[in-house]
Amino acid sequence: MHISEKSANGYERVITGVDESSGYSGIIAIHSTVLGPGVGGTRFWNYRNEEEALTDALRLARAMTYKNSLAGLSFGGGKSVIIGDNKTGQREKIFRAHGRLIESLGGKYIAGEDVGTSPADIEIVALETRHVAGRRDLSGDPSPVTARGVFRAMQASAKYRWGSDNLSDRTVALQGCGHVGYYLAERLHKAGVKLIVSDVDPQKVARVVHEFSATVVEPENIYSVEADIFAPCALGGVLNDKTISKLRVEMVVGGANNQLLEPRHGDALEERNVLYAPDYAANAGGIINGAIELLGWERDFTFSKVDNIYDTILRIYDIAEREGIPTYRAADRLAEQRMEQAKSTIRS
Repeated sequence: MHISEKSANGYERVITGVDESSGYSGIIAIHSTVLGPGVGGTRFWNYRNEEEALTDALRLARAMTYKNSLAGLSFGGGKSVIIGDNKTGQREKIFRAHGRLIESLGGKYIAGEDVGTSPADIEIVALETRHVAGRRDLSGDPSPVTARGVFRAMQASAKYRWGSDNLSDRTVALQGCGHVGYYLAERLHKAGVKLIVSDVDPQKVARVVHEFSATVVEPENIYSVEADIFAPCALGGVLNDKTISKLRVEMVVGGANNQLLEPRHGDALEERNVLYAPDYAANAGGIINGAIELLGWERDFTFSKVDNIYDTILRIYDIAEREGIPTYRAADRLAEQRMEQAKSTIRS
């Protein structure tokens, strides 16, 4: 495998790996290890080019730093991406190559699953490195736990905006019916929520429609449906100049990473009086679940930490209201406080 370093301002390490024999091309970005080793999932996606993949890896790694800090975990932020078709039949070769790239960092980065990968893929990665999380017989699939946290974030948002965290008879526009989206739909359906859903994969949509009595719309129409909550649970950058003006909701609470294409889109939501639950606060359940494996937490204790997302979201809203700043800035401020405390400890 050919491994090379890339420079990225504000990041500790960024490496790329290419293994021609397996068809593997990957990137690992480590944003910060101030709080501990960089922990974050592996995304397998058919990027248009390496530049697009690098941009995604950098954004995701930084978000993991803030997510882990806000969740109170002793992890830093890292992320990896594999460039290519995630429907490939060469998974073992590709994920073993990815494991070798992870191993080259000597524990500075710990990988889990993300879009396009699964616990089964993590088992393959583990053949080449022990620096993984999310194995089936340990912490397992984080998706249901991520959904649990997003649901708690929705309840907190409802409490803040409407005075009650009861979601019954509310309408949620759910974008993405994959791992997290499916489990979130299940929780919302049980809570008496009316679901409007979309996904680029007809089979995933059909399952949610059948099991949870959802109404389906075309992917491009999910932004403009009338609902109480918009829940992005697919890819990032979906809140942008084109989509925000279409929204007919009171709040945005979802499981996708990097929902804001640019920070200014958080300001745009604020200007439209759309309450935004910062994504890395709402979707932290998955990484908290990883603490079962990485920190030896008991499952019940872990779930209680996931449920604390409710209180974290309310704290963010309180800071935003008190200081007159958008919620995404309030979340950043809260996360940065813990990182500064860690840096002060190191300096002293």
